[in-house]
Amino acid sequence: MVPMGAYGTWPSPIDARLAAAHDGMPEWVGVVGDEVWWTEPRPVEGGRRALMRRRPDGEAESVLPAPWNVRSRVIEYGGRPWAGAERGAEGPLVVFAHFTDQRLYAYEPNSTAAPRPLTPLSAVGEGLRWADPVVLVDRGEVWCVLEEFTGEAPTDVRRVIAAVPLDGSAAEDRSRVRELSDGRHQFVTGPRLSPDGRQAAWLAWDHPSMPWDGTEALVADVDGDGVFRRARAIAGGPEESVAQVEWTADGRLLFASDRSGWWNLYQAGPDGEAIALCAREEEFAGPLWQIGRCWFHPLENGLIAVVHGKGATALGILDPETGEVVDAAGPWTAWHCTLAVHGSRVVGVAASPRTAPEVVELDTRSGRTRVIGCGHDDPVDPAYYPEPQIRTFAGPGGREVHALLYPPHHPGRAAPADELPPYVIRVHGGPTGQAQLVLDLEIAYFTSRGIGVVEVNYGGSTGYGREYRDRLREQWGVVDVEDCAAVAKALADEGTADPRRLAIRGGSAGGWTSAASLATTDVYACATVIYPVLDLTDWSSDTGTHDFESQYMESLIGPAAEYPGRYADRSPITHAHRISAPFLLLQGLDDVICRPVQSERFLAAMAGRGIPHAFIAFEGEGHGFRRADTMIRALEAELSLYAQTFGIDRPDVPLLELKK
Repeated sequence: MVPMGAYGTWPSPIDARLAAAHDGMPEWVGVVGDEVWWTEPRPVEGGRRALMRRRPDGEAESVLPAPWNVRSRVIEYGGRPWAGAERGAEGPLVVFAHFTDQRLYAYEPNSTAAPRPLTPLSAVGEGLRWADPVVLVDRGEVWCVLEEFTGEAPTDVRRVIAAVPLDGSAAEDRSRVRELSDGRHQFVTGPRLSPDGRQAAWLAWDHPSMPWDGTEALVADVDGDGVFRRARAIAGGPEESVAQVEWTADGRLLFASDRSGWWNLYQAGPDGEAIALCAREEEFAGPLWQIGRCWFHPLENGLIAVVHGKGATALGILDPETGEVVDAAGPWTAWHCTLAVHGSRVVGVAASPRTAPEVVELDTRSGRTRVIGCGHDDPVDPAYYPEPQIRTFAGPGGREVHALLYPPHHPGRAAPADELPPYVIRVHGGPTGQAQLVLDLEIAYFTSRGIGVVEVNYGGSTGYGREYRDRLREQWGVVDVEDCAAVAKALADEGTADPRRLAIRGGSAGGWTSAASLATTDVYACATVIYPVLDLTDWSSDTGTHDFESQYMESLIGPAAEYPGRYADRSPITHAHRISAPFLLLQGLDDVICRPVQSERFLAAMAGRGIPHAFIAFEGEGHGFRRADTMIRALEAELSLYAQTFGIDRPDVPLLELKK
């Protein structure tokens, strides 16, 4: 007989240290010669990103030792931080952005020399930053996005496509950097060169649009001196989001656009006509939160590797002549927005409910897939992993709300038949983001102890078409709050969750929704609020956040000039007096997106009200926790909050002191 135990009290081998050690995923895959390269998280090494290569013998190794950190800060969320080229007998040349100083460095792995800087430092604002590079050995340059601060304010910044000499002559001389684009647009992606080198394509957009609202796909002629001329738009506009552009081997230009209501794949015709290659109510691209994301990649034989789906995603091979897509075999339910091609092989990053993100290779000739990097290795018996369910709930007005349900699960424990489990509503960030069906040991940390988790893809989430995404336009703090509450109430009404033991938690935009939910509903017994937006008026000021999202509220809340009252009315800090449930507030002190001052002001508004709460600030952490010790403390504090609020005995977890 399985031993009985109250929900939340079950013992579990998945502790916070284990969950922290497995946080993050490989990113930014690429091919250098015959080798596959990628970046990989290192939580136990201060959260750095290591550059990895897979040797011909199949062994993976770190290219650079600590403290080298291959990560860009362009638009703060970063972008593709490295590129490489094979040079025959000389071996590979790799160019990368180092997080600490944001300079571009060149590195020759086959030599004994250390990485050498290619770009200078800048004393102005946050300096010079680089992303989405293309190494052009024949030209002796690397072409990439340059983000340059022109003043001390976070919005004093310009972005252009630039050419950096590979000889290092610009390392101390900014004037040696050639600017390729004309600087008319506030945001650009890196260039994609046509096979003959005579044309370059890229994306651009301007405030107040976000890239999932409206972008332009631009094409320019490239003359013999490497100068861009006659730049013109071939797709996109204020109401059309083009998420990616690429050239085929025979010189055709492909792009992903949501003009149909879904991000589908198109070919640019010679007369300006866009030819749909696979018209489906599915997404073949996604939100451009980082510069250089890749959802499709042409192969030399004319086929196209595509990441596509509705909700869940698959890796498929699209035949542009017939519009047919053949999906790769395998257990994976979520493919990340990074692809690389070498010959007939396609490389990506994929995960499933039973496997963490892995570097996966598809041989398009045989149809076989295999894991070639970051292979999943169960750190505990997989019997402790949750068994998720894909659910659709009815929101206000009968609108669909998508969610992923993770019931409490333990191979050796059961709860009394008359007890309902506590549940945590997890709110993803963005808010233009998406929770995907993958193994997450943070979720398993709770479910294996008897606390259920449900991730809500509320209106505004990606993966379900533009109409679903646009539900949040001018409704942030309303639709997201309503959809999460609808899921929580439905779980309680159907007898899945204990209505008295519901919590909500989220980070960034999810922190906003969690705090707003406490301030405007009585659904939740407590909340965990992580690096949140709490004051829209402050966040939308000149110094409130970074440039990329500085006018995001124009679409999420409405134009400030037309609806000034909304900014205060929607803000959790305005309604702090209504909050009556305990909460945990977690904040990185180096966060330049959701700045610590908002958390400090929120705590001041709560002072003296007698509401149990805790605040933990982490030095050296920004927007998104990356260090193992931070994640351990945060996860244990979250569990302690739920244990105290839900009346669960957990003497094995450090007690979180709740102040009033």
